[in-house]
Amino acid sequence: MKLAARITQVSPSMTLAVAAKAKAMKAEGLDVCSFSAGEPDFGTPSHIKIAAEKALENGKTRYGPAAGEPPLREAIAHKLRTENGLDYQAANILVTNGGKQSLYNLMQVLLDPGDEVIIPAPYWVSYPEMVKLAGGKPVIVHTSAEQGFKMSPEQLRQAITPQTRLVVFNSPSNPTGMVYTSDEVRAIAQVVIEKDILVVSDEIYEKILYDGGEHLSIGSISPEIFERTIVSHGFAKAYSMTGWRLGYLAGPVELIQAATTLQSQSTSNVCTFAQYGAIAALQGPQDCVEEMCAAFAKRRTFMLERLAAIPGVTCPTPHGAFYVFPNISVAGLPSLEFCDQLLEKHQVATVPGIAFGADDCIRLSYATDLETIQKGLDRLEGFIRQHL
Repeated sequence: MKLAARITQVSPSMTLAVAAKAKAMKAEGLDVCSFSAGEPDFGTPSHIKIAAEKALENGKTRYGPAAGEPPLREAIAHKLRTENGLDYQAANILVTNGGKQSLYNLMQVLLDPGDEVIIPAPYWVSYPEMVKLAGGKPVIVHTSAEQGFKMSPEQLRQAITPQTRLVVFNSPSNPTGMVYTSDEVRAIAQVVIEKDILVVSDEIYEKILYDGGEHLSIGSISPEIFERTIVSHGFAKAYSMTGWRLGYLAGPVELIQAATTLQSQSTSNVCTFAQYGAIAALQGPQDCVEEMCAAFAKRRTFMLERLAAIPGVTCPTPHGAFYVFPNISVAGLPSLEFCDQLLEKHQVATVPGIAFGADDCIRLSYATDLETIQKGLDRLEGFIRQHL
């Protein structure tokens, strides 16, 4: 069968593929330690589930507006104004089927063939593929562990061409867990303003921070950067709502209207009663987020100490999200081969760095229990020692 050329340019999500393989091996009875999923291992907080149940009882089971339930759009706009300093109203908000669809919709309505999108590497696996599907050209800016896996203003400036339409900005980051400081955010914003391009700020990990870190939304810095900023966000990470598929896009009304038109012809509205759970997430108690972050912090410390004890392995300290991104080049294997052998021979699931644009690293998620972390890292150390 002849398929459209556009799909042949796109790679399947490697993170989802590894997670699926690990689950299949577990189903076969194998003792798999999985560090692959970008998914909190906590249940969705009770008050969120109760709100969705009440919405079901109240008949919120029918089609809704393609842009989202009005009370949720209002709640999101209020959150962005009060927590992030972003002057959005409900008309600036589109509720999407997960944060992923918010970015997909954005690329589809913003990019023309040949438009360039600057993406710092390591990057979340779907950014370049979404750009390709929209006919755009991903322009990858490589960063190093020595610079904290953060793109410098000068790197951004040098990557910009007359074809540049957009830069992707993700802090806290998947896969590295790095967080830009407020000064670094301001410096990136200045380049965006100078060069008069757009920036999409993926802020889905904003509430998962460590060491007293604070999140600064790039669009809040000045009116000049605000008018050039689009925000991608969602409920999956902070509220352990990955399967609920609830995200949102915030930006200029014209852009949101265009993305809503696209969504009306693709998925239509997000699950109606689930949206009332999202309202409860925003308006209800936030201690559930704090408790989850406290558990992640303990796991992060344990994992970093354990990785530091493995000969030849280096790993920057992440200050957000729930990932570490260690360098495993000491083993002398490309990251895909490294991860394949580690899973097949030692039943440890990790994601190869090549999926994120960094072939000398692997991504490990510590969104799992300490027992699994300890056992899995013991196996990882044994595997690496075999290759020294």
